[in-house]
Amino acid sequence: MRRVNDTLFRGLEILMVLCLAAMVVMVFGNAALRKLSDFGILLFGGGINVSEEMSRIVFVWLTFIGAVVVMRENAHLGVDTLVALFGDSGRRLCMLLSDALVLICCLVFLWGTIRQAPLHVGNVAPITGLSMIWVYGIGGFTSAAMGLMTLARLLRALTGRLAAGELEAFAGEYDTGSGKPLKEHLE
Repeated sequence: MRRVNDTLFRGLEILMVLCLAAMVVMVFGNAALRKLSDFGILLFGGGINVSEEMSRIVFVWLTFIGAVVVMRENAHLGVDTLVALFGDSGRRLCMLLSDALVLICCLVFLWGTIRQAPLHVGNVAPITGLSMIWVYGIGGFTSAAMGLMTLARLLRALTGRLAAGELEAFAGEYDTGSGKPLKEHLE
């Protein structure tokens, strides 16, 4: 199962790289075409309108896919300075409360995405003519993926089956390669 997860998230990371590369090409290409038109060299009418709209759509996808990848790596913003002061039981309680709130937010976001989907399917982007579900639908993937990861960690915490170091990572203590917690490594 771990290998399947690693492969899936490696695929998401590759998709993020492709999104970023596509954005760079589209935005830089448009900027170059506009600059060339300033010098009297008119190519593609001074820019490609489709690339402006597509770069925005790709940026949304990059952001939401990135949120899922960052969630898996436990790298979202948190108040780990406060949580690091607690012992294991305090950290576990904070993890349970935090995960419960995140799960509720994911469920609300998923519910909203599903409820809004019929509206977005009928709306089209002004230049490309793509259905706006391609923009707003990524919220369904993101909320479902983050919700499932949160639910899995919540169940592991409730059943006492957290992986070694998972509670420390939640508190911001990452392995530094020295075998010591970050706090000791910095001293």
